[in-house]
Amino acid sequence: MIALNPKFQVNYDGANIYIYHANKNEGLPKHDHVYNHLTMCHAGSCLVSLENGKSIVINKDTQPVNLKGNIKHEIEALEDNTVFVNVFAEGKY
Repeated sequence: MIALNPKFQVNYDGANIYIYHANKNEGLPKHDHVYNHLTMCHAGSCLVSLENGKSIVINKDTQPVNLKGNIKHEIEALEDNTVFVNVFAEGKY
């Protein structure tokens, strides 16, 4: 997987909103952090994989996924022109 940086970063009232524009096989390689975050896909589709072997494919019609803190996970675009968003409050924990 090719690692991405966010295309846009916004802080709104303490919440960080990171917007990623990705092509197939781009995304966020396996990582973890102490805070929870919400992941949603606005265009295309993503594979969200957890360290416990569970995974889910998300797209614009999928409910956002709550990823718990301290659990390794990765997010990979499954097609070109995918847009996904992570929302989190880093300093809260």
